Amino acid sequence: MNTSRLKTKISLLGALLFVGLLSITTTFGQTRYTGNSGNVTIDGTSTLHEWNMKSSNGQTHVTMTLKDGQIADISALSFTIDATSLKSNKSGLDKNAYKALNTSANKNITYKATSGTVSKSGSNYIIKTNGTLTIGSTSKPLALSSTATVNSDNTVSVKGSATFKMSNYGVTPPTVMMGTIKTGDEITITYDTKLKN
Repeated sequence: MNTSRLKTKISLLGALLFVGLLSITTTFGQTRYTGNSGNVTIDGTSTLHEWNMKSSNGQTHVTMTLKDGQIADISALSFTIDATSLKSNKSGLDKNAYKALNTSANKNITYKATSGTVSKSGSNYIIKTNGTLTIGSTSKPLALSSTATVNSDNTVSVKGSATFKMSNYGVTPPTVMMGTIKTGDEITITYDTKLKN
């Protein structure tokens, strides 16, 4: 074989190996964290009084890099909750809420980030994501801002909230007592979870 051609092939092979090692290093720098019991509260209003529904069954998956106890970056985030796990102290409200959400056909509420940034704020971190929230059969863009804290055991506590109108997602605000009590269109979802790798 021609010596110059052999040198070229060896150089090309070396370059490919370097790229491969770089890719592996980047992948191993990222860690997948999971929160299996995220708390979610939905707060709303009605013509009679304020109301809320709660669940502790939220499932969160985050891929991020932790270096020396510091969050360096985030590359993926997703959240899922079974809508029927949300409960208020009024069974009538729950029933009508599930009907409005059409949980028989679309059981889960999901959020999937398409991009994210991390910045330091004192001893905490601000995680900002742009993503898609899916309620029922409707998906809409939603930006979230969450506060994260790295704990001494390298778990990460995350909390935040978002306010939007149910009608934006094709949900008709539920009613109670034959429609005499009507809920407001705007709701606030508050969430918190502890992530472990």
